[in-house]
Amino acid sequence: MPQVGKISAGLNPPEEINVIIEVPAGGAAVKYEMHKRSGAILVDRILHTPMRYPTNYGYMPHTLSEDGDPCDVMVVVGEPLIPGCVIRARPIGVLLMEDEAGGDEKILAVPDLKTDPTYKNVHDHTDLPEILLNQIEHFFEHYKDLEEDKWVKITGWFGPDIARQKIIEGLERAKNTPDDDE
Repeated sequence: MPQVGKISAGLNPPEEINVIIEVPAGGAAVKYEMHKRSGAILVDRILHTPMRYPTNYGYMPHTLSEDGDPCDVMVVVGEPLIPGCVIRARPIGVLLMEDEAGGDEKILAVPDLKTDPTYKNVHDHTDLPEILLNQIEHFFEHYKDLEEDKWVKITGWFGPDIARQKIIEGLERAKNTPDDDE
């Protein structure tokens, strides 16, 4: 099994980050999570709503969000990526939300230029099609609808400066947490 903890946060965080993919875009209605110590892909749950993730979804290693999990990252790319792969990405925005566990943010990123030059002119979430942003927001607002005692409230979209700030906070939080699973 791979040693996930050896994967860096990226070449130049918060500008260029590594994202470990857990859920492919458009795949089955399954929420996967990577077991940080072993690298195994675990089935967290089968989504109760008949919805599919609109983007590739994973996390940034060596970070911690306010909820105690690594920072969540959505990667917009034209292909579904396999769980467990690492993609180099550039943050372009963040969807701030709150759920039953507290504050939650979803960093929005595109591949770095070497990985996929398709997104070379995308520097802000507003550079993406509005319908895609609406689909992402709709997904996260409703994907827990049928789960007992779970809920989501969307705060809104914010630009790359706030996304980078959240990444810096996540890196610092992980550094200051002695029990980092990474």
